[in-house]
Amino acid sequence: MKVALVNPPWSFDGSIYFGCRESHLPLELGYARALLEAAGHHVLMLDAHLCGIAMDAAAEMVAEFAPDMTVVTTAPSYLFWRCAPPELRVPREFLIALGGRGGRSVAVGPHGSATPGVVLRKLDADVVVRGECEEIIALMAGAGDLSRVPAIAYREGEEVRVTGAPHAGAFVDLPALRWPDAWVARHRHHHHRFDAQPDAPGAEVEASRGCPYSCTFCAKIDFRDRYRRRALPPLLEEIDALRAQGVGYLYFIDEIFLPQRPLLEALAERGLSFGIQTRIDLWKPEMLDLLGRAGCVSIEAGVESLTEEGRAALDKNCRMSTDDLAERLLYARRSVPFVQANLIRTGTDDPALIAAWRERLRRGGVWANDPVPLYPYPSSPDYHRLWGAPDDMAWERAHAHYLAQFDAFSDIQEQRPLPLATLETSCAA
Repeated sequence: MKVALVNPPWSFDGSIYFGCRESHLPLELGYARALLEAAGHHVLMLDAHLCGIAMDAAAEMVAEFAPDMTVVTTAPSYLFWRCAPPELRVPREFLIALGGRGGRSVAVGPHGSATPGVVLRKLDADVVVRGECEEIIALMAGAGDLSRVPAIAYREGEEVRVTGAPHAGAFVDLPALRWPDAWVARHRHHHHRFDAQPDAPGAEVEASRGCPYSCTFCAKIDFRDRYRRRALPPLLEEIDALRAQGVGYLYFIDEIFLPQRPLLEALAERGLSFGIQTRIDLWKPEMLDLLGRAGCVSIEAGVESLTEEGRAALDKNCRMSTDDLAERLLYARRSVPFVQANLIRTGTDDPALIAAWRERLRRGGVWANDPVPLYPYPSSPDYHRLWGAPDDMAWERAHAHYLAQFDAFSDIQEQRPLPLATLETSCAA
């Protein structure tokens, strides 16, 4: 079978999207390509965002390949499945430009994982994959009967058939990814790095998947939930290949990068810089020292609330006091050039306390952001707490709630985000 894997050229005008707007390696498509090619399928992997390819040109490239199946993402890389643009305009515009010339159309991403029927309708797609997608894409390519493929939704006449719950892959044995030299050379962005200007290409990698915690604000119920750690040999093989291509900085997209001595010791031997996102309360001082020696130059640490009551309300399961968290962040800054403490806007934290805490960290060289509002994604416990299980209006409900609740948003949102219906005018009715 011929399969096209497409990351479309993303545009975020008017969106609430608060993830990074630079291009990042589409890891989910890379894994899917590796599994498809191992099974003997012919694959076109196209990242129009990274390669600067316009929508119509990308559609023509896919049509020329004449695939039997075309897979399009609804979020810009696995890195941002937990904070995806709520609107589906970009994948819909790609499918419109493709005009049915790509065989069976398949959507992958967080949207269809939570609300598969809505995504089928809005995109006018044939199939939606629910949950982690690489293994399901490979199964679909070899299947004649969709009803036998797990974790998908598809249309049968006027009805939507759902074959099971969102998929969580084995992950631990995924092969080392290989990226085209031209892609790596174009990838000059160093995600979440602030200590130096890029002087070599950057890349994204994945050492673990999922998270053992269930914080109320995290959108991961329907995908990338169960914690798994990737086998070290293929991970290091992948890192060594990137290093040979000239990569000087890695960003680990792991939901939570936990202390892992063998990996850190292996990284220390390779002379690369890297960034992570984690919880600072899970790191002992000696492991933070090793993290710095291994090459870590950026830590994004979730603190969220400055009171024990606030953290408990968010189900953080944090056993450190606020003072202890500050001291551990300041300790990390001794060996890591950039350390950030993430705060979210709640109704319980006192503004004066926040200002004093941020100033204390600033004096020690640690950045704590101005608390930001969070979007109640349909795959988050917050959404389920507010409204129950997601229905066909879940994204519209969450979007309207977010816009009504806040008059100021994140630092990268210079303009007020637009209503979802306005953003999705190109989507099918």
